[in-house]
Amino acid sequence: MRILLLCSSFNGLTQRAWLELRRSGHDVGVELAISPEQMTEAAELHKPDLIICPFLKERVPEALWRTRRTVIIHPGPPGDRGPSSLDWAIADAEPEWGVTALQAVEEMDAGPIWAYRTFPMPSEPPRKSALYNGPVADAAVELVAEVARKAADPAFVPVPLDYRNPEVKGRLRRPMRHADREFSWGEPTEDILRRVRAADGAPGGRSVLCDLPVRVFDVYRGPELLGTPGTVAGRREGAVLVHTGDGTLWVGHVKVEREGGIKLPATMALGDAVAGVPQRSGYSEITYDRSEGVGVVSFDFYNGAMSTEQCRRLASALRYAVSQDTRVLVVRGGEVFSNGIHLNVIEAARQPELEAWMNINAINAVCREIVGCTSQLVVTSIGGNAGAGGVMMGLGADRVIVRDSVVLNPHYRTMGLFGSEYWTYSLTRRVGADVARRLTQEALPIGAAEAVEVGLADKALAGSRLDFERRVLEYAERLAADPNYERFLAARRQAREADERRKPLDAYRAEELAEMSRDMFDDRSGFRQARHAFVHKLKPQATPEHLARLRELSGASAPLGASTSHM
Repeated sequence: MRILLLCSSFNGLTQRAWLELRRSGHDVGVELAISPEQMTEAAELHKPDLIICPFLKERVPEALWRTRRTVIIHPGPPGDRGPSSLDWAIADAEPEWGVTALQAVEEMDAGPIWAYRTFPMPSEPPRKSALYNGPVADAAVELVAEVARKAADPAFVPVPLDYRNPEVKGRLRRPMRHADREFSWGEPTEDILRRVRAADGAPGGRSVLCDLPVRVFDVYRGPELLGTPGTVAGRREGAVLVHTGDGTLWVGHVKVEREGGIKLPATMALGDAVAGVPQRSGYSEITYDRSEGVGVVSFDFYNGAMSTEQCRRLASALRYAVSQDTRVLVVRGGEVFSNGIHLNVIEAARQPELEAWMNINAINAVCREIVGCTSQLVVTSIGGNAGAGGVMMGLGADRVIVRDSVVLNPHYRTMGLFGSEYWTYSLTRRVGADVARRLTQEALPIGAAEAVEVGLADKALAGSRLDFERRVLEYAERLAADPNYERFLAARRQAREADERRKPLDAYRAEELAEMSRDMFDDRSGFRQARHAFVHKLKPQATPEHLARLRELSGASAPLGASTSHM
């Protein structure tokens, strides 16, 4: 079928839906919901058999839903309505939640139901972003595939929403307001944790810290220390430890409520107010563990962004791991594997261009440790989405293993950058020059299955993130005990030596950085504007150029609005 994905942004869920439908053989276009007029015009250009809205904040115009089948993917169980569904699900500690595919009608979220999925909510309050990118996205992708199948059946009729039906357990919920997100540090730790995580990553829990009005993100339980609520008791790796009514919470990120304020590591956002606070243990973004001849370096950076300081710490951890007497090194990312350099920290720096330069050099050092390791076999464990330099960072390993739900964006062009992280070596070595050129120039996502098919990854494994990590570790342990281990390691050394003789890694790095210097300091491709738009969440004025090209591929050749290149 011809299917149009209409979305507020081409986010991870929309990308998964696009990949799933394309692999099923459908002709799929993507348009951003810029305005009612442009939404209607998009449908006229694409002439789809079906419109699916995987992530849509805007109301579908009447001219659209009355003339074309339009299905909304709503992040709530049947009967749930309103724009703050996940926020309320977390805040109210719902034991079960779901996702519903429903037909667009005049009243929002009240249309006939095409299909739905439910799932148990974790007992530990989840971050809204983790809930959305995890079980919600998994259920939504299943629903998108089911909707496409049902749309092909002329006998299918969606079921009207009926609150008398025992399967309809949801209800209309009002939008969550600022007052619902406010908290006092004197409240119990559990209450604050749930309040903040229900608003993570947007718009954040609202409070006052160090006499500054702030939005709080990225919180974890701290030790049960007593102290004056709201006072900062310690700091570590960018986070601060704050006293609550009955204990403490680690706060990883803060946005100071002032004009132009952006989300930053807490110590950076609070600045001089916490400069004299002592360092404390008990919080770490990077860990090292050993098991059966395997060393595991785990890192979990908020939203996958890696600042200069974080990259330096990770490079140090990798150097330590490489020096150990283990046989296999596993490099394991977190909820998001990595999205490369930290654009928020760069934007907030006094000299953004200089900070960007230091950041790219620091992440290059991380990649060098992975590519240059010849004393152990290296396995990259990619259990969460990755983009730009975060994808390239994992490619220097002997084995790249991805979770089957992962979406990779192995390109930099939409941010106005040439890219570094030794991608001209590691990506080309894995997939060949032609595929590397296509991946970086088309600037489109790639799913786990396709990543394995083209050689970007070696294996895709199913299961939850914890199951995935367990299976990767078991694989690494088998590799460490394999009778052919020494032969494998010798082959890695020989290949690295041959590659180095052909063209040293330093040459790749120098060539990439020469291009990056023009992007960062001369701003030849719009990096400054693209970064500002990303950090400040500016709404695009048109569907980005790399997505607009999909319109041409699907046969909708007429232009739609003014295309913009770097969104």
